Amino acid sequence: MQICFASHNDNKVKEMNEIIPEGFSIVGLNELGIQEDIAETGDTLEENSKIKASYVYSRHKMPVFADDSGLLVDSLNGEPGVVSARYAGPERDDHKNMDLLLQKLGDNADRSAEFQTVISFIDERGELKQFKGSISGTILKEKRGSGGFGYDPIFQPNGYEQTFAELPSDVKNRISHRAKAVQSFLEYLHQKNG
Repeated sequence: MQICFASHNDNKVKEMNEIIPEGFSIVGLNELGIQEDIAETGDTLEENSKIKASYVYSRHKMPVFADDSGLLVDSLNGEPGVVSARYAGPERDDHKNMDLLLQKLGDNADRSAEFQTVISFIDERGELKQFKGSISGTILKEKRGSGGFGYDPIFQPNGYEQTFAELPSDVKNRISHRAKAVQSFLEYLHQKNG
C-alpha cells in the first residue's frame, strides 16, 4: 500500500521508511513532484499537520499523512512549540534555532522539555484521524552528538545519559515522540486493513 508522507524533508522520509513495517511504501512530496512549500498557518501542531495532509489529499486523492513536531520548553511557556523549525527565522537553520533556545534559557535551573508529534492521516475516502506521541527530557547547556536533526543535540530524554543526537538511530526510532505517534498510527492501519 502506497502512502504519501507530506514532507520535503528527506531525513524524515528515510526515518519513516525505517520505522514502517513491510507492506507499506512511503513516498515523500519530492517523489510526487510537489515542490511548493505548504504554508503551516495553524496555531497548534494538530492544525498544521491537518493543513499539510489536506493539501496533498485535495490534489492527489491518495492516502496521506503529515506530521508536525515541536519542542515545548516548560520555563519558556512552551516555546518554541509550533514554530520549532523556524524559531530563529524562516531559513529553518537547526544550529541557529538551538543557539537561540540556549540563549533564551540562559542559566535557568528548570530545563525540562517535551518533544511532541501529531500525525494527521487522511485515508482513501478522505476521513481524518490524528495520532499523538510525546517524550519528556532535559535541555542541556551545550550541543552533544552528531546524529539526528533539529534540536536532537541538546535534548536528553529522561532515563538516558545521551542526547537524541548521540543515541543509536534504532534506539531513537523506538522511544522518540515521532516513533510513538507512528506506533499509534500503525496500530490503526493494521486494525483497519486487518
